[in-house]
Amino acid sequence: MKAPPPSSAALLRRGRLSPYLFTLLAFILFVTILYGEDFSCFFGGQFEDYRPYRSEQKKGEKLAFAVGEADGGCDVFSGRWVWDEHRPLYEEAECPYIQPQLTCREHGRPDTDYQHWRWQPHACSLPSFNATLMLETLRDKRMMFVGDSLNRGQFVSMVCLVHKIIPDGQKSMITNGSLTVFTAKDYNATIEFYWAPFLLESNSDNAIVHRVSDRLVRKGSINKHGNHWKGVDIMVFNTYLWWMTGLRFNILQGTFADKDKDVVVVRTEDAYRMAMKSMLRWIKKNMDPKKTRVFFTSMSPTHEKAVEWGGDEKGNCYNQTDMIDDANYWGSDCRKNVMDVIGEVFRKSRYPITLLNITQMSSYRKDAHTSVYKKQWSPLTAEQLADPVSYADCTHWCLPGLQDTWNELLFAKLFYP
Repeated sequence: MKAPPPSSAALLRRGRLSPYLFTLLAFILFVTILYGEDFSCFFGGQFEDYRPYRSEQKKGEKLAFAVGEADGGCDVFSGRWVWDEHRPLYEEAECPYIQPQLTCREHGRPDTDYQHWRWQPHACSLPSFNATLMLETLRDKRMMFVGDSLNRGQFVSMVCLVHKIIPDGQKSMITNGSLTVFTAKDYNATIEFYWAPFLLESNSDNAIVHRVSDRLVRKGSINKHGNHWKGVDIMVFNTYLWWMTGLRFNILQGTFADKDKDVVVVRTEDAYRMAMKSMLRWIKKNMDPKKTRVFFTSMSPTHEKAVEWGGDEKGNCYNQTDMIDDANYWGSDCRKNVMDVIGEVFRKSRYPITLLNITQMSSYRKDAHTSVYKKQWSPLTAEQLADPVSYADCTHWCLPGLQDTWNELLFAKLFYP
């Protein structure tokens, strides 16, 4: 006959654990479970859960465009910034395709240190960006960036990285509504950007006039934009910033043509989940994983509150020329409940999607924003001019600069997944 299992009291005595200590440990466990999401935001575990859905080929299967494999066990998104005298990879004045909202030196930025930092993964090194390889790979093909102005910045960075080896007269950049197309004529190749900040149809779809405070997204409407994406060989999606209007979001059930609009208010993470699922359904229906590649760029951080890195309580990224040196830094723009949606939805996808996890590395770079060094949409008031913090852009990034590194990561994961 088996002896009865020991009681919990006996276990406490056997392990020399007092009831008081047991109660304390139970309380700590309860608090950790209850507030674990907030702790992970502040202590740097932001994207650990997302590693399982990095695009990794099955055994014996080769992803499209791959020419080799990354070093085993190397996470290129985990690393540090190191000074590099050979940076930047191009000069601002050499690339005529940079929008005036991103040409910081032209608009008076006096320092250049922000251009000289290189991302160094902890366990390996990134392959050097090879413009010739990129263009040869794109021969007779299309590469497209789809999303908001941050994705447009990454698109322009890619154009700047490759255009120098293309002779004058053999390249062009044309914008028609939401679509901007850079063409390398000798290669019959295009690098394109399509404005769709929510991916779905919205009241923010005008590529020029889109500063909308009362944002509205139409449910199940991805084909409105998706019809322009068909035939693309390498796709880079992003969508995040425009969803961050609060805890709730407006979803249109009918159409924008309806006189009486049926609008429901849902949690922001539920609205975001709807968009992610729509994107995945479109990808599955319209892209061939044996011939095409899909990337998704994670959240681009903002630096609106200097107090979060030990700065002035009223400050932001204005006049910041140094990086944040705290490896665990994570700003208050962390919305883990929304970012968790990416892991939840992508993990269920059978289509190989590569996450470009630029969030943590970019969080250190409070020095790299356009700040006040850009073309302003409207004349500044006397009050604004007296207080540069009030109009500093702490969302977008100077070029050349941080977004070139995003494309180095894209290059690495495209050719060495």
